[in-house]
Amino acid sequence: MRIVAGRFRGRALAAVGKGDAAAHLRPTADRVRESLFNVLGGGKFAGTLEHARVLDLFAGTGALGLEALSRGADHVTFVDSGRKALALLRENIRLLDVEADARVLTSDARRLPQASAPCDLIFLDPPYGQNLGKPALAKAAEMGWIDANALVVWEEKSPQDAPEGYTREDNRRYGDTHISIMRRGLA
Repeated sequence: MRIVAGRFRGRALAAVGKGDAAAHLRPTADRVRESLFNVLGGGKFAGTLEHARVLDLFAGTGALGLEALSRGADHVTFVDSGRKALALLRENIRLLDVEADARVLTSDARRLPQASAPCDLIFLDPPYGQNLGKPALAKAAEMGWIDANALVVWEEKSPQDAPEGYTREDNRRYGDTHISIMRRGLA
């Protein structure tokens, strides 16, 4: 795994190795990340990354949030509860020397604390097929993590319908990965 573009372009991230089967680590492939960030960097989503405050739910290795930092985001809060994922995430933050721009919450994404400030861009990448995305998104909104017009990028094994209060703006398929992009607050 590596950072695809931006100020950390080409920098390698910590190897997942055999990982931990129980941790459900499934880092977003470099080519999927590259395609996703090309979408977020242009067209109707242009400017999304510049100075963004990002919430990376089910962060795993942190590849999505770190790619956002590389491409202009100001700050990322990473949320995960897995021991192996947290070790890899902290190593990746150290490798890129972005400790000042990152916060790691050791938490179940469905049990978030109150936010100090809302985020403009939310990455939601729950373990596939476990129905964890909707409750995590609801909790994040309840606890003030999601700005009124935030963009949500939801990665799952199938396209996701926008929950109440969100409008799906785009859907992309990359093999067995579906990316549903939604905006909060639009009818």
